[in-house]
This record gives sequence, structure tokens and C-alpha cells, in this order.
Amino acid sequence: MILFLLGILHVSSALDNGLARTPPMGWLNWERYRCNTDCKNDPANCISADLFLEMAKLMKYEGYADVGYEYVNIDDCWMERQRGPDGKLVPNPELFPEGIAALADAIHSMGLKIGIYEDYGTKTCGGFPGTKDHIEDDVNLFASWGIDSLKLDGCYCNTSEFSTGYPAVTKALNATGRPILYSCSWPAYLHDKDKVPYGDIAENCNLWRNYADVQDSWDSVQNIINWFGDNHGDLASYAGPGNWNDPDMLIIGDYGLSFEQSETQMAMWAMMAAPLYMSNDLRTLRQWQKDILMNQEVIAVDQDPMGKQGLRVFQDPKKKYEYWSRELADGTYAVVMYRRDTSGLPRSYTATFKQLKIDAKSAHVRDLFRHMDLGVYTDQITATLPPSGSCKMFKVTPIKAEF
Repeated sequence: MILFLLGILHVSSALDNGLARTPPMGWLNWERYRCNTDCKNDPANCISADLFLEMAKLMKYEGYADVGYEYVNIDDCWMERQRGPDGKLVPNPELFPEGIAALADAIHSMGLKIGIYEDYGTKTCGGFPGTKDHIEDDVNLFASWGIDSLKLDGCYCNTSEFSTGYPAVTKALNATGRPILYSCSWPAYLHDKDKVPYGDIAENCNLWRNYADVQDSWDSVQNIINWFGDNHGDLASYAGPGNWNDPDMLIIGDYGLSFEQSETQMAMWAMMAAPLYMSNDLRTLRQWQKDILMNQEVIAVDQDPMGKQGLRVFQDPKKKYEYWSRELADGTYAVVMYRRDTSGLPRSYTATFKQLKIDAKSAHVRDLFRHMDLGVYTDQITATLPPSGSCKMFKVTPIKAEF
């Protein structure tokens, strides 16, 4: 009987919102807009209600919502520097003159969802009030505003408290009765990867930041890809419906990526079954950037219902190129051939089915960025890649041998 009751308590304390059965998709302001609260001198780019409403409208009316982007996420710096007399968080009235609840209503009226940011510590990373010692009050406030997603950072606290602090927020979220997506920064602050309790994290969070913040540069994106390739053995088994490793935001449409590098970020995030949160200015994107972000064939890989995270299955000894493979629910495979080096001309690369962990003699191959069926390939795939972060992404459909 004691074991039975302990089992009930254990289950009831786990995150129970039924959300993120596939990786969440949306828009998040941080990488592009940071903590820009200067609406007087930079009204077009400050993190005001107007900015979030404008991005929401573009998501709805330019087709992003139609392909799955649904969360409009507010990051740090949205609140006043001090709590109100009643101890509650107060939205900055210059940024959100009608409050967060009114913004949530407007975003909901477009069929979209709204996310907000807090920090488990005494302060947020930007120095605003943290949620420590206010967990239930803050979570209930967010629920009363109609918040659909909470990102909880990990600044200004001792990481030894994470194992109780993040689950305490999980419990508070469950108690609201409102399904609120829960994004944790729990593992990102634990530098000894061998001590990261991914089992506990997956039990308490829908998604979790693992590694460094993405910056607006190819070096940053490539560094994240390298880290996930080196560490996927520790991570991939915890990914699946309701639980996702998060390599951070898509920066396609900002200043740091070429056309080829933009395709590579989109492809690799899909291979990693990553949340797809754009952080860019949707008002200024070029058509090719929109095409990459709204590529339904690549998004379908990311959103595959089996939720099995792709793996780096081959890397050459000099680390100039590598291959990734991801098994999909329909028995097909997504494959990325990715060139890392920066030397010279386009080069030809060949990936064998054995290297790609595909048990087949022959297979139909489709190019997911060019939307082209390439025909039947036997034993291997050959592709030509230019230098400096290019890739080819394929869907491979094995042909079953007939006996």
C-alpha cells in the first residue's frame, strides 16, 4: 500500500499538460531584440505590445501559422524592476500599457498562443524580479492572464536548488488547471554533463535548453550543431512526444547566415527534433528566407509524430564533413549531408546506406529543399556541397527486397 501511494504521488508531481506532442513552433524575441525597452528612441524595435502584435499578425496572415508556428513568446525585460505592493509582478506600463492579459486576448483572437519569461532565481538574467519564493503566486498570475507557455531561466540562483526548484514550478503549473507549456533552462547551467539529471528534467519539463545561447553568427550555430553531435548519446533517448532537447532559436532572417547556412540551420534543427522558435524581424524577411522557414517538407521531419531525435552517424577524421540520420514514423529516413570546412571549391561526398544506418539495398531519394524526387539510389547517396556550412537534406524511402 505504501509503495502504491508513493507511486500516485510520484505521477501527480510530474508535468501533466498533454502539450508538445511534437516540438513546439513559434516566434521568440530574445536573439533579435534582446532587452530593448527604449520605445522613445526606437519604437519599431523595442519589446512592446505593438511588436508582439505585429509579429503575431505576420505569423497569421503571411502563412507561418498555417505551417505550424503558433507561439508568440515574450522573453526577459517585460516587467517593472520591483514587484507591486501586493507582491505581484507588474508589466512595464510603457511597454504594455494595457497589460499582458489584453495582449494575450489579442493574440488568442488570431488563433495563436502567448508565452512569457521568468527566472527561478531571485532575479532574471536582466535583473528583474525572479520567481524564487513567489512560485505559486507568479504561476497563478500567468494563468489568470491566459499565458500558454512559460520559459523559466536559471540566473541568480544556486544550481544545487534546480532539482527542487524546477519541479516546484511543475507542481504549481499542474495546480492551475491550465495547460501551460513549460520550457526549462535547467541543464544549460549544469556544466558537468555527466551529472545532468535528464530523466528528472524530462519528467518535469516539455523542453529544455541544453547548451549556450545562439548568437547571430554562423560560428554560433555551428558550435551548437557540433555540441549536439558530440553529446547526442546523452540526450537523444530523452526526446520524444512531450519532451524535447532545445538547441535555441532559429536566426534565419537575421544578419549572420548565408543562404546555405540558413538551410543548414533549418535542416539540423529538424534532424534534432528541436523546437522551432524564430527570432527575427518578420517584417523584413526576404522571400528565400521565408521559403526556408516555411518549408513544409523539412517541417514535417521536425514534427514527425514518432519524435525520435536524429543522430550524427558519421564524421570524417578531420571533421570537415559529417552525415546525420533520423528514422521517421512511416519507416523512411531523413538524412543530412553537411560540409563544415571552408576550403576551396564545391566537392562531392558519398554517404553509404550502411553509414546512414539504413538497412536497404536501394531506396527512393527526395531532395527536401529542392522539392525534387531524385530517383532510386543503390547502396549510397552522392551529393556536391560548397564550403562553409552547406548541406543537402534528403528523405530516403527504402525499397523492400522481394523474395
